[in-house]
Amino acid sequence: MKHSVTELPFNSFLGLESCRDGELLLRLPAGDQYLNHLGTVHASALLSLAEAASGECLLQHFGTSDGVVPVVRRLEAKFRKPANGVVGAKASLSEERVTQLKGNLAAKGRAVVTVQVELYDMTDSHVLSATVEWFVAAEVGR
Repeated sequence: MKHSVTELPFNSFLGLESCRDGELLLRLPAGDQYLNHLGTVHASALLSLAEAASGECLLQHFGTSDGVVPVVRRLEAKFRKPANGVVGAKASLSEERVTQLKGNLAAKGRAVVTVQVELYDMTDSHVLSATVEWFVAAEVGR
């Protein structure tokens, strides 16, 4: 089991980095390969960072529990401003949601949990807000 979502092949390919500076979980480094036709960070790169940060948030709360399979069910995002340079991600999950998720997993073997993600660029501009809904299930046979 991975200890960080940055170890997943796609996230590694993108160059996502762990970032434990303050509230930031992950960051997308600056680079021409992330730019769109306007010279700002491409929407797909931002969405990938948001999804990865929500997964990192789950890992922080639940660890690398064998027998639990999380899968993104829905991602909703609002692009707030064009992003430039390095982009950092913050993600949050309330303790109430954590407790509810653990209870549902124990009782039903599955649960749905929502993680809120906020992205900020190198100028501290709030560039994206996202809500990532995860379906979490206990593996069959465990």
